[in-house]
Amino acid sequence: MTILKKNIAIIGSGAWGTALASHLAKLNHNVMIWGVDDKEILEINSKKSNKILPHYKIPKGVRASTSLEAVLNQSSTMIIAVPSHAFRETLIKISRINHSCASLSWATKGFEIDTGKLLHDVVKEELGEGLPTAVISGPTFALEVAQGQPSAITIASLDESYCNYMANLISSISLRAYKSNDIIGVEVGGSVKNILAIAAGISDGLGLGANTRAALITRGLSEIIKLGTKLGANKNTFMGLSGIGDLILTCSDDQSRNRRFGIEIAKGCEIEEAKRKIGSTIEGYLAAKATYNIARKANIEMPITNEVYNIIYEGVHPASAIEKLMSRPIISEE
Repeated sequence: MTILKKNIAIIGSGAWGTALASHLAKLNHNVMIWGVDDKEILEINSKKSNKILPHYKIPKGVRASTSLEAVLNQSSTMIIAVPSHAFRETLIKISRINHSCASLSWATKGFEIDTGKLLHDVVKEELGEGLPTAVISGPTFALEVAQGQPSAITIASLDESYCNYMANLISSISLRAYKSNDIIGVEVGGSVKNILAIAAGISDGLGLGANTRAALITRGLSEIIKLGTKLGANKNTFMGLSGIGDLILTCSDDQSRNRRFGIEIAKGCEIEEAKRKIGSTIEGYLAAKATYNIARKANIEMPITNEVYNIIYEGVHPASAIEKLMSRPIISEE
């Protein structure tokens, strides 16, 4: 499918929003970014840079504005890339604007914190069910996508035609899109992997070695599968890019804010101080509470997730959490 030049709205001026805007501008689309930080928007427009992507030059085809109405009124395709805690609020703002965007995709990862709802359910509640929608996820760091390093992502939608459209819109010689109809699986994988990245960071920060990290990733995948299938996902989804692919990436590289957050905790930083040091949204911090509550309500055993929650919210020492995990009763591998 050949995609003609489009006017695209990127809702969110963070790392992912800026990276997606840059990527799409390189494909000759007109791209407008919406953000709430006046200084950040001015920097994007005047200097073609964004401090959240250090030393990266944003393409000329990207413009930015703090007016959501102006951005939406100049666009036909909309992609949301705001943090999960701002997702519903952003949808409410969009719902109040008479705009021309006929579809919606989101690259936001995480559950809604207060309700534990998956984001596609939040979309239905705020915008109804008539809009073609898709979720964008997979093992990608924003800076590498912006730089054009070879990467792959998943586009998940129940609307096959729209899924094809978004996959072709985003795909290029540097970014390959794969299609899925398992929205639940893609959303669960994209959320819980951030919690497990905190665990991996704690493990490495304690100097526990490669064996421990491999065990955490593997058993963490088991937890993702348990939760995802309970919520209605296809188990096979977690063997792909948005499952184990994203999990490995986030747990193993220090570009991951969640992993760095875990390392700071292991060094003895107080939680709030560790958050300040990272300086950007740590999705796993928020997802840990939501996932802990969901698992308890659904009676799903997620020991690694539980211990990350205990460390962050209950003040449990990381070494004690590791000891508790290692002394659990012996079970069959699932």
